[in-house]
Amino acid sequence: MGAIADRTANKKRLLGIFAWTGAAFAALIFFATGDNWHLAAVGIVGGNFFLAASMVVNDSILPLISDEDDRDRVSSRGWAMGYLGGGLLLLVNLVVFTMHETFGLTEGLAARLCMLSAAIWWAGFTLIPVLRLSNHPPADVVPQSGNVIKQSFGQLGDTLRELRNYPMAITFLLAYLFFNDGIQTVIGASAVYGSEELGHSQTILIATILLVQFVAFGGALLFGRLAHTYGAKRTILGGLVIWMVIVTAALFLPEKNVPFFLALGVAIGVVLGGTQALARSYFSLLIPRGKEAEYFSFYHAMDRGTSWFGAATMAIMLQWTGSYRPAIFALIIFFALGALLLTRVDTERGIRDAGNEVPQVV
Repeated sequence: MGAIADRTANKKRLLGIFAWTGAAFAALIFFATGDNWHLAAVGIVGGNFFLAASMVVNDSILPLISDEDDRDRVSSRGWAMGYLGGGLLLLVNLVVFTMHETFGLTEGLAARLCMLSAAIWWAGFTLIPVLRLSNHPPADVVPQSGNVIKQSFGQLGDTLRELRNYPMAITFLLAYLFFNDGIQTVIGASAVYGSEELGHSQTILIATILLVQFVAFGGALLFGRLAHTYGAKRTILGGLVIWMVIVTAALFLPEKNVPFFLALGVAIGVVLGGTQALARSYFSLLIPRGKEAEYFSFYHAMDRGTSWFGAATMAIMLQWTGSYRPAIFALIIFFALGALLLTRVDTERGIRDAGNEVPQVV
């Protein structure tokens, strides 16, 4: 998909096709009733497939609409708006679900309507980039024979062979593999940790999830400002230190202490959006022009293809110790390794290797 996108001038149309197809798959979940779980399975798998494809195209557009000095700010604002939008929809969904009897809905219908609303939300907001963005002709496309599929596989082969010419990009991808896996595992396990280990009610967990969403909006903007002053690499490293503090604090968090649990949620929200936004903009500086989508496909492969490492680590620790506390603390190794690898990235060399302009602050 990345190689196809790099050979396409009308990337916004490709983004729309992937996003709307994914939204259509997601909408199938609404029609999964009774024993018809197969329809939901198709919707979940298809929706996630086209979500991944649309995110590759979406991220590849970032270098086309912002220069090197503006990249962190644009990426941070994008992630911030994403968390704000997700938080607003989640808030509406929670009201509909928890008050379904007030609206004359069954619990099952309310849940299915929430899933349908997510598909409609996704499809509706995709109209904005499709209608407002401009087309950008492909740059530095390697001539290939055959149809677009064969050409794209040929270009992908050339890119894989050239990858060794960008060692800083490869080093960052390895760093991202570790620290992003730690982030995703903390987010995925936080609700289970809060209920099973700390004994919090579903109401507290829901409130914390909402809190994280809205704090992440401000956190992404804050990290964008910090990157403007200190550079993206230093700011990401600072965020990873905070992530290590978070999993350490989780080890000692007292049971049923709501203020401490909410405070931990605030800390997660602050670094969540910021590290994700800056990781994207920082990586965009280390990749060559004309192959943005291909390199972002590698970037998302580090995200999706290895996301089981952290979960496996937690499962092993839980089996070994019988407690979620050391299991979640074990994730500190992912943030530590990610930070260590990130310190090995020579930012200016990576930017020059990729043929990009070195920003005023790196």
